[in-house]
Amino acid sequence: TFQSEGLRPTLVSRTRSGFTLNIIDTPGLIEGGYVNDQAINIIKRFLLNMTIDVLLYVDRLDAYRVDDLDRQVVGAITDAFGKEIWKKSALVLTHAQFSPPDGLNYNHFVSKRSNALLKVIQTGAQLKKQDLQGFSIPVILVENSGRCHKNESDEKILPCGTSWIPNLFNKITEISFNGNKAIHVDKKLVEGPNPNERGKKLIPLMFAFQYLLVMKPLVRAIKSDVSRESKPAWELRDSGLASRRS
Repeated sequence: TFQSEGLRPTLVSRTRSGFTLNIIDTPGLIEGGYVNDQAINIIKRFLLNMTIDVLLYVDRLDAYRVDDLDRQVVGAITDAFGKEIWKKSALVLTHAQFSPPDGLNYNHFVSKRSNALLKVIQTGAQLKKQDLQGFSIPVILVENSGRCHKNESDEKILPCGTSWIPNLFNKITEISFNGNKAIHVDKKLVEGPNPNERGKKLIPLMFAFQYLLVMKPLVRAIKSDVSRESKPAWELRDSGLASRRS
Protein backbone atom coordinates (compact mmCIF):
# COMPACT_ATOMS: atom_id res chain seq x y z
CA THR A 1 0.00 0.00 0.00
CA PHE A 2 3.02 2.26 0.29
CA GLN A 3 4.27 1.57 -3.23
CA SER A 4 5.42 4.73 -4.99
CA GLU A 5 2.73 6.11 -7.30
CA GLY A 6 3.94 9.68 -7.77
CA LEU A 7 7.37 11.26 -7.92
CA ARG A 8 6.57 14.32 -5.83
CA PRO A 9 4.13 15.33 -3.08
CA THR A 10 0.92 17.05 -4.18
CA LEU A 11 -0.76 19.85 -2.22
CA VAL A 12 -4.56 20.14 -2.31
CA SER A 13 -6.28 23.05 -0.53
CA ARG A 14 -9.94 23.60 0.32
CA THR A 15 -11.38 26.68 2.06
CA ARG A 16 -14.76 26.86 3.74
CA SER A 17 -16.20 29.28 6.32
CA GLY A 18 -12.82 30.99 6.62
CA PHE A 19 -11.02 27.72 7.39
CA THR A 20 -8.39 26.37 4.99
CA LEU A 21 -7.50 22.70 4.92
CA ASN A 22 -4.25 21.75 3.20
CA ILE A 23 -3.82 18.07 2.41
CA ILE A 24 -0.47 16.83 1.10
CA ASP A 25 -0.50 13.54 -0.78
CA THR A 26 3.00 12.11 -0.54
CA PRO A 27 4.72 9.63 -2.86
CA GLY A 28 4.96 6.03 -1.70
CA LEU A 29 7.78 5.14 0.66
CA ILE A 30 8.51 1.67 -0.71
CA GLU A 31 10.45 0.93 -3.87
CA GLY A 32 11.45 -2.60 -4.83
CA GLY A 33 10.67 -4.02 -1.41
CA TYR A 34 12.73 -1.44 0.49
CA VAL A 35 12.13 1.94 2.09
CA ASN A 36 12.97 4.61 -0.46
CA ASP A 37 15.24 7.14 1.30
CA GLN A 38 15.02 9.45 -1.71
CA ALA A 39 11.23 9.63 -1.30
CA ILE A 40 11.68 10.55 2.38
CA ASN A 41 14.10 13.35 1.46
CA ILE A 42 11.78 14.65 -1.27
CA ILE A 43 8.90 14.80 1.22
CA LYS A 44 11.01 16.59 3.85
CA ARG A 45 12.22 19.21 1.38
CA PHE A 46 8.70 19.74 0.05
CA LEU A 47 7.51 20.39 3.62
CA LEU A 48 10.31 22.86 4.42
CA ASN A 49 8.93 25.80 6.47
CA MET A 50 5.53 24.10 6.74
CA THR A 51 3.82 22.80 9.88
CA ILE A 52 2.41 19.28 10.16
CA ASP A 53 -0.80 19.45 12.19
CA VAL A 54 -1.94 15.90 11.41
CA LEU A 55 -0.21 12.83 9.97
CA LEU A 56 -2.52 10.33 8.28
CA TYR A 57 -0.77 6.96 8.23
CA VAL A 58 -2.61 5.07 5.49
CA ASP A 59 -2.85 1.31 5.01
CA ARG A 60 -5.47 -1.14 3.78
CA LEU A 61 -8.11 -2.79 5.90
CA ASP A 62 -8.33 -5.81 3.61
CA ALA A 63 -4.75 -6.93 4.23
CA TYR A 64 -4.11 -9.92 6.44
CA ARG A 65 -0.66 -9.50 7.89
CA VAL A 66 2.05 -7.08 8.93
CA ASP A 67 5.77 -7.63 8.43
CA ASP A 68 9.16 -6.07 9.05
CA LEU A 69 8.75 -3.73 6.08
CA ASP A 70 5.84 -2.05 7.90
CA ARG A 71 8.13 -1.45 10.88
CA GLN A 72 10.80 -0.05 8.57
CA VAL A 73 8.31 2.44 7.11
CA VAL A 74 7.30 3.57 10.60
CA GLY A 75 10.97 3.80 11.59
CA ALA A 76 11.76 5.93 8.52
CA ILE A 77 8.94 8.36 9.34
CA THR A 78 10.13 8.54 12.96
CA ASP A 79 13.75 9.16 11.93
CA ALA A 80 12.63 11.91 9.55
CA PHE A 81 10.21 13.80 11.82
CA GLY A 82 10.76 12.53 15.37
CA LYS A 83 8.67 10.47 17.78
CA GLU A 84 6.40 13.39 18.59
CA ILE A 85 4.78 13.20 15.17
CA TRP A 86 2.85 10.10 16.28
CA LYS A 87 1.02 12.24 18.84
CA LYS A 88 -0.38 14.14 15.86
CA SER A 89 -1.29 11.07 13.83
CA ALA A 90 -4.19 8.83 12.89
CA LEU A 91 -4.25 5.35 11.39
CA VAL A 92 -6.39 5.45 8.23
CA LEU A 93 -7.60 2.14 6.78
CA THR A 94 -8.84 2.20 3.20
CA HIS A 95 -11.05 -0.34 1.36
CA ALA A 96 -13.37 -0.32 4.36
CA GLN A 97 -16.35 -1.60 2.31
CA PHE A 98 -14.95 -5.02 2.94
CA SER A 99 -16.51 -8.34 3.82
CA PRO A 100 -14.21 -10.29 6.15
CA PRO A 101 -13.48 -13.88 5.10
CA ASP A 102 -14.98 -16.98 6.69
CA GLY A 103 -17.94 -15.06 8.06
CA LEU A 104 -15.85 -13.13 10.58
CA ASN A 105 -17.58 -10.28 12.37
CA TYR A 106 -16.77 -6.94 10.68
CA ASN A 107 -16.05 -5.01 13.89
CA HIS A 108 -13.91 -7.85 15.22
CA PHE A 109 -11.85 -7.93 12.02
CA VAL A 110 -11.40 -4.13 12.09
CA SER A 111 -10.26 -4.28 15.71
CA LYS A 112 -7.80 -7.10 15.02
CA ARG A 113 -6.31 -5.39 11.96
CA SER A 114 -6.11 -2.01 13.73
CA ASN A 115 -4.40 -3.43 16.82
CA ALA A 116 -1.81 -5.23 14.69
CA LEU A 117 -0.89 -2.01 12.88
CA LEU A 118 -0.93 0.09 16.05
CA LYS A 119 1.52 -2.38 17.58
CA VAL A 120 3.75 -2.00 14.51
CA ILE A 121 3.68 1.77 14.96
CA GLN A 122 4.58 1.41 18.63
CA THR A 123 7.52 -0.91 17.97
CA GLY A 124 8.69 0.73 14.75
CA ALA A 125 8.71 4.18 16.35
CA GLN A 126 10.21 2.74 19.57
CA LEU A 127 7.46 4.31 21.64
CA LYS A 128 7.71 3.47 25.33
CA LYS A 129 4.88 3.37 27.85
CA GLN A 130 5.65 6.88 29.05
CA ASP A 131 5.52 8.09 25.43
CA LEU A 132 1.99 6.71 25.11
CA GLN A 133 0.58 8.19 28.30
CA GLY A 134 -2.34 10.55 27.79
CA PHE A 135 -3.00 9.83 24.13
CA SER A 136 -3.94 7.09 21.70
CA ILE A 137 -3.72 6.98 17.92
CA PRO A 138 -7.27 7.04 16.51
CA VAL A 139 -8.33 4.65 13.75
CA ILE A 140 -10.31 6.02 10.79
CA LEU A 141 -12.03 3.88 8.15
CA VAL A 142 -12.52 5.20 4.61
CA GLU A 143 -14.02 3.84 1.40
CA ASN A 144 -14.10 5.92 -1.77
CA SER A 145 -15.07 3.33 -4.36
CA GLY A 146 -18.32 3.39 -6.31
CA ARG A 147 -19.57 0.33 -4.44
CA CYS A 148 -19.67 2.22 -1.13
CA HIS A 149 -23.22 2.36 0.25
CA LYS A 150 -24.95 5.70 0.89
CA ASN A 151 -27.49 6.91 3.42
CA GLU A 152 -30.60 9.04 2.90
CA SER A 153 -28.43 12.18 2.85
CA ASP A 154 -26.38 10.76 -0.04
CA GLU A 155 -23.35 10.38 2.25
CA LYS A 156 -21.05 7.41 1.78
CA ILE A 157 -21.35 5.09 4.75
CA LEU A 158 -19.34 2.19 6.11
CA PRO A 159 -20.78 -1.25 6.92
CA CYS A 160 -21.08 -0.06 10.53
CA GLY A 161 -23.34 2.80 9.36
CA THR A 162 -20.81 5.62 9.91
CA SER A 163 -20.65 8.45 7.36
CA TRP A 164 -16.93 8.25 6.81
CA ILE A 165 -16.19 11.68 5.28
CA PRO A 166 -17.66 13.74 8.18
CA ASN A 167 -16.03 11.30 10.60
CA LEU A 168 -12.65 11.76 8.88
CA PHE A 169 -12.80 15.55 9.18
CA ASN A 170 -13.99 15.37 12.79
CA LYS A 171 -10.99 13.20 13.68
CA ILE A 172 -8.59 15.51 11.84
CA THR A 173 -9.98 18.47 13.80
CA GLU A 174 -9.66 16.60 17.11
CA ILE A 175 -6.03 15.66 16.42
CA SER A 176 -5.17 19.17 15.29
CA PHE A 177 -6.39 20.57 18.62
CA ASN A 178 -5.40 17.67 20.90
CA GLY A 179 -2.91 19.80 22.86
CA ASN A 180 0.21 18.17 21.45
CA LYS A 181 2.68 20.33 19.60
CA ALA A 182 2.52 20.41 15.81
CA ILE A 183 5.69 19.50 13.90
CA HIS A 184 7.37 22.47 12.23
CA VAL A 185 9.65 21.38 9.39
CA ASP A 186 12.66 23.70 9.51
CA LYS A 187 16.04 23.55 7.81
CA LYS A 188 17.62 21.70 10.73
CA LEU A 189 14.99 18.95 10.57
CA VAL A 190 15.40 18.62 6.79
CA GLU A 191 19.20 18.63 6.66
CA GLY A 192 19.95 17.22 10.10
CA PRO A 193 22.61 18.55 12.51
CA ASN A 194 25.77 20.02 10.99
CA PRO A 195 28.48 17.36 11.46
CA ASN A 196 31.23 20.00 11.21
CA GLU A 197 29.77 22.02 14.07
CA ARG A 198 29.42 18.90 16.17
CA GLY A 199 33.06 18.02 15.46
CA LYS A 200 34.27 21.50 16.45
CA LYS A 201 32.67 21.16 19.87
CA LEU A 202 34.50 17.87 20.42
CA ILE A 203 37.99 19.16 19.51
CA PRO A 204 38.88 20.62 22.98
CA LEU A 205 37.56 17.47 24.64
CA MET A 206 39.61 15.28 22.30
CA PHE A 207 42.78 17.25 23.09
CA ALA A 208 42.10 16.97 26.82
CA PHE A 209 41.71 13.20 26.55
CA GLN A 210 44.81 13.02 24.38
CA TYR A 211 46.87 14.90 26.97
CA LEU A 212 45.54 13.04 30.01
CA LEU A 213 45.47 9.55 28.52
CA VAL A 214 48.41 9.65 26.11
CA MET A 215 50.84 12.54 26.50
CA LYS A 216 50.99 12.78 30.29
CA PRO A 217 51.64 9.04 30.89
CA LEU A 218 54.15 9.05 28.03
CA VAL A 219 56.14 11.95 29.50
CA ARG A 220 56.07 10.31 32.93
CA ALA A 221 57.33 7.02 31.46
CA ILE A 222 60.19 8.75 29.62
CA LYS A 223 61.31 10.54 32.79
CA SER A 224 61.19 7.26 34.70
CA ASP A 225 63.29 5.49 32.07
CA VAL A 226 65.85 8.30 32.10
CA SER A 227 66.20 8.16 35.89
CA ARG A 228 66.76 4.38 35.85
CA GLU A 229 69.10 4.32 32.87
CA SER A 230 72.80 3.57 33.66
CA LYS A 231 75.08 6.35 32.47
CA PRO A 232 77.97 5.55 30.07
CA ALA A 233 81.58 5.67 31.31
CA TRP A 234 82.47 8.84 29.40
CA GLU A 235 79.53 10.69 31.01
CA LEU A 236 80.58 9.51 34.48
CA ARG A 237 84.21 10.57 33.76
CA ASP A 238 83.16 14.00 32.54
CA SER A 239 80.85 14.37 35.50
CA GLY A 240 83.74 13.51 37.88
CA LEU A 241 86.12 16.00 36.27
CA ALA A 242 83.51 18.71 36.49
CA SER A 243 82.98 18.08 40.19
CA ARG A 244 86.77 18.14 40.94
CA ARG A 245 87.17 21.42 39.08
CA SER A 246 84.42 22.97 41.08
